[in-house]
Amino acid sequence: MTNRERVAAMRDLLRDSKLDFLVAALPANVLMLSGYWPVVGTGVAVGSAEGRISLLVPEDEADLTKTGWADEVKTFRPGSLDKIETVAAAIRDPLKRLVDASEASIGFEDGETSEPGSYSAMHLYGGSMARLLADCFPNARISPADAVIAELRARKTPVEIARLRNACEIAGGAFKKGAAAILSGKTEIDVADAFRYPLSAGAVHYPGVQRADGFAWCMSGANSALAAGAYARSRTKKIERGDLVLIHCNSYADGYWTDITRTFCTGEPDQRQGAIFDAVFEAREAALDAIRPGAAAASVDKAARDTMRKRGFGEAFKHSTGHGVGFGAIGADAVPRLHPLSPDVLQPGMVFNVEPAAYFDNYGGIRHCDMVAMTADGYELLTPFQCDKADLSA
Repeated sequence: MTNRERVAAMRDLLRDSKLDFLVAALPANVLMLSGYWPVVGTGVAVGSAEGRISLLVPEDEADLTKTGWADEVKTFRPGSLDKIETVAAAIRDPLKRLVDASEASIGFEDGETSEPGSYSAMHLYGGSMARLLADCFPNARISPADAVIAELRARKTPVEIARLRNACEIAGGAFKKGAAAILSGKTEIDVADAFRYPLSAGAVHYPGVQRADGFAWCMSGANSALAAGAYARSRTKKIERGDLVLIHCNSYADGYWTDITRTFCTGEPDQRQGAIFDAVFEAREAALDAIRPGAAAASVDKAARDTMRKRGFGEAFKHSTGHGVGFGAIGADAVPRLHPLSPDVLQPGMVFNVEPAAYFDNYGGIRHCDMVAMTADGYELLTPFQCDKADLSA
């Protein structure tokens, strides 16, 4: 597997930033540099200004590196019966052998971030990575490189967009199958389970995918208004005839994440529900029409927000129109930020969600969240399913 665009972007940005090496330990950043998504979070990727990518991975994850594009893969044993030591201690000597950085400039992760879970528990190096680098390379210049990493993550390559397309197609199959489970009398938990199972089972149709799964939440009736909050939650509430049923999904295929929401109605929408659906879909179209290379991200938010205001639902649209998606699903600060105050400019390769919505306390909410990839002359809709009000009657 090769990803020349990713390697070239890394090389050029490191040179511009006067960095000889970039060391990444967060799984999403290891994935971005190398195409390998660590399982338990102990893998480390090193990129050089010469365009070389090296990996240091635990022995039992070595096979997962085969779908990536690292030039060199070295393994280590994070634990043994011979001694008890931290992972940072275990990688110390292998890292020194991997990087010729006696008097180099080395960038590393330092700031706050949102990191998707890659396993039931994850190892995070945290502040120990800076101390480890300083210990391994006492004559090197060690500095935070969060801005460099954010810029690299913002623009996906054709290889990465193809993998995101797979993730979205798997999720699309889950949404189509799950919709059949939205029935009066079923609990939100039951319905959420029907959407979640195909997120892993659907991967069998994609031979190159090694790990696929995700999360799905169902929020119905008045609970659907709570989807405006920072997290989703399925409850034991039973779905009733006439309910709005909001399904939110964050799924992955080999570390490439989706952020998708559809809102269904059990039966034909009544007059109020129909008006909200019409407003959300009109705002969606306005936002999509505003997407083009060079456009201000804030202008996309404005297009959606102005439409919601015109329809009388401005106050009910309680969050920004979208944010970057791909190496993670949840991250309001992921570029590009489709926010009223965003300074970001849309560029080819950016992948983000578009999620106009309206929420009414003690009544319900409707959100429609798509994923799009910026192209040289417009955008590609990565989630072209259930995109019409007629498709959302359960």
